[in-house]
Amino acid sequence: MSSPRLIMYHKHATSARTRFLKLAYGGVCGFSAFPAQARVTDPLRPPARVVRHPAAIVREAEAHLDLPSGSLEVEPGFRCEVEADQELTQVFLARFKSIDPPFEAAHAQGGRFIDLTQARGLPPVELELLRRSYEQILG
Repeated sequence: MSSPRLIMYHKHATSARTRFLKLAYGGVCGFSAFPAQARVTDPLRPPARVVRHPAAIVREAEAHLDLPSGSLEVEPGFRCEVEADQELTQVFLARFKSIDPPFEAAHAQGGRFIDLTQARGLPPVELELLRRSYEQILG
């Protein structure tokens, strides 16, 4: 099993505007692109025997973005698996807890925040992950 990935988003407390962090490599799964043949596995498939806890990847993301500890919060109940090159990668979802998205931190790393409608050019695997993420966020 390869290192887990993290999709990061911000949902404004007042307006509920939801934006995803698009990273410097051009996608939303921190912090590198999946291979072209990657696909989200069937949710009906039995879960992996070893499930990693997302806390470590959240702390790594905060460090990578130079954010204070506790800036990100794992979205409970969300976990997807992506299969590529006969390896499974777990994907988790985390929310920025700040009132506004950390625009400066994202920009400093070559990233930016996008609305779901701005994700059209992403690879199919990332679009599917965003669809599932958005369903989770909406409840």
